[in-house]
Amino acid sequence: MNWRHAGVIGMAALLGGWLTGASAQTIDLAASKVVDLSHPYDARTIYWPTEPTGFQLKQEHKGLTKGGFFYYSNAFCSPEHGGTHIDAPMHFAESHWTNSDIPIDRLIRPAVVIDISTQASKDPDYALAKADIESWEQTNGRIPDGAIVLLRTGWSARWPDRKAYLGDDTPGVVTNLHFPAFGPEAATFLVSERHASVIGLDTASVDIGPSHDFLVHRIIGAANVPGLENLMNLQQLPATGAIVMAMPMKIAQGSGAPARVIAFAPR
Repeated sequence: MNWRHAGVIGMAALLGGWLTGASAQTIDLAASKVVDLSHPYDARTIYWPTEPTGFQLKQEHKGLTKGGFFYYSNAFCSPEHGGTHIDAPMHFAESHWTNSDIPIDRLIRPAVVIDISTQASKDPDYALAKADIESWEQTNGRIPDGAIVLLRTGWSARWPDRKAYLGDDTPGVVTNLHFPAFGPEAATFLVSERHASVIGLDTASVDIGPSHDFLVHRIIGAANVPGLENLMNLQQLPATGAIVMAMPMKIAQGSGAPARVIAFAPR
């Protein structure tokens, strides 16, 4: 058995517990491209405006040791919610899953990508509507139960320009933010009717910028559905056919965590 064959078999076994029949997908490594959906963490990483700190990297050692060999090591500090990260359900839903409670199989699933970049280019506060999902399904077929649903707005092209990305760059102020996201009706439909395992997008929040009640966060949290925020490269994924792996730091009792998110997509 060569490594490519082993990769296909291994992923089939991982996904086979809940995917059956025509909906089953495997990863053919020879026929797939790996797409990085994560922004790097550095001093320019965008955090929610109310976060008092951002990403901090402190060099502990870089150079030769007393033993004569090279050694490099850093310490880092970061709030949970910034850069490409996961929102655990308990972020907005008391007594629901924290970061370390999320079953790992929920984070490795076939993905669908709904593109609202045209609408968002005309309205920075555009919210995905149920009608948008119905239109997408007329073209691409029914969203499979248990899929990861990703929303492409085109906003990742604005990263890391904080003002362009958030609509405002005033520290601590959240009353003048502008960016697109999911709408409450669409979120309810995705978690109740399509049983999405995760929803995610390429903006700073699953709720639109002007939101002050964070209904989408509350809806998905109550359904124990995590959210992925600040993704990138969604334009490289097809509407259907990709498999996404979201690997957040396993912070015990965390409300979220930085995440490395990748996708396997057909070449």
